[in-house]
Amino acid sequence: MSAAAWVPPAVPGARRCPRGAAVPLHRAGRKSPSRGRDPESPRQAAVSDCLLVRPPRMEFLVLFLFYLAVVLTSVVLLCVCSKTPRLQGLGRRGAQVFSCVIPERLQRAVQRLLRYLFRTRNYSFLVVHLAVQAMVYTEYTSEIFGYCQELEFPLYYLLQPYLLLAVNLVFFTLTCVTNPGTVTRGNESALLQVYEFDDVMFPKNARCATCDLRKPARSKHCRVCDCCVHRFDHHCVWVNNCIGAWNARYFLIYLATLVASAASVAAVSTMFLVHLVALSDLQQETYVDDHGHLQAVGVFFLAQYLFLAFPKIVLLLGFVVVLSILLGGYLCFALYLAVTNQTTFEWFRRDWARRQHCPLVAQPQVYRNIHCRGLWSNLREIFLPVVPDCEGKKK
Repeated sequence: MSAAAWVPPAVPGARRCPRGAAVPLHRAGRKSPSRGRDPESPRQAAVSDCLLVRPPRMEFLVLFLFYLAVVLTSVVLLCVCSKTPRLQGLGRRGAQVFSCVIPERLQRAVQRLLRYLFRTRNYSFLVVHLAVQAMVYTEYTSEIFGYCQELEFPLYYLLQPYLLLAVNLVFFTLTCVTNPGTVTRGNESALLQVYEFDDVMFPKNARCATCDLRKPARSKHCRVCDCCVHRFDHHCVWVNNCIGAWNARYFLIYLATLVASAASVAAVSTMFLVHLVALSDLQQETYVDDHGHLQAVGVFFLAQYLFLAFPKIVLLLGFVVVLSILLGGYLCFALYLAVTNQTTFEWFRRDWARRQHCPLVAQPQVYRNIHCRGLWSNLREIFLPVVPDCEGKKK
């Protein structure tokens, strides 16, 4: 249905408005205020006034759903391609095709930018992370919090996102500043005794060519931090630090509280819109469709109507919902690695390790994780890691 075709229903007291003007929906059979209807309370009047919006456009939700589908599909394809050799080769061939089209100067500029962002320690993503959080909570405070107070929402319910934000920032800071487990000459001998070598992914007597140190089992040299990290998981650009044995616990709590804070903002926003619809009886309104027929307001139409009445709140809701889905999926993956005593690096390298261990076998045997010792032992290893007394300070 196009915007030009939308008109208010032909009911007593209703009148047509010029195109682009504010047009309230009307419920069939509703009495006009001048015909015996009780005066509205200030709370109801505020709700009614904020629901006077322009005619909705059907294209909004289509574009938003398309955007959501593209984002989720891209994330899924990225995860699949990273584990599928054929798709990896297809991606490399696609990059070669694009390199023939894009000017060489632009390619070098993009490569320098990517090298700076992902191959050197910098605060770019950390600043973006904090800026996004600040914008989300500024919008929540200025829009949703005030509206919900007028609608008499419980205060403890409205303060939950702030509590989760405070906890999240504490563990975010701990993840950023805590030594992830740097292998030094002072703790090299002690860390060599922590984990057993499997002679597949982590062979004995291996040395780091860069640090010139013996590599403990489950350690890896990080090219960004330029040091070997004990129980290396990955280098996280969002905290500008590696995730290793000594800060993995902080990272998991940080990630869990980040998901919870985004979900709490989404929950409060959703409850506000649902409460608003129930209070104003919008679900009982009607409109005239393209064929001139009187139609009841559906969910699709109602969502667009709310977007035009509260564009910032609906856009914020869409953003935090997408963020909750993506971060929630990654949190599940991180918890799976935790309970099975794996790291992200080991999970990605296990296929390579099988092929290196059995190069002549078409279907190599499944790699056995010798470090998995049961649920509680695995979690204890993460939340109570072994820290040698001779721990060196991270440079």
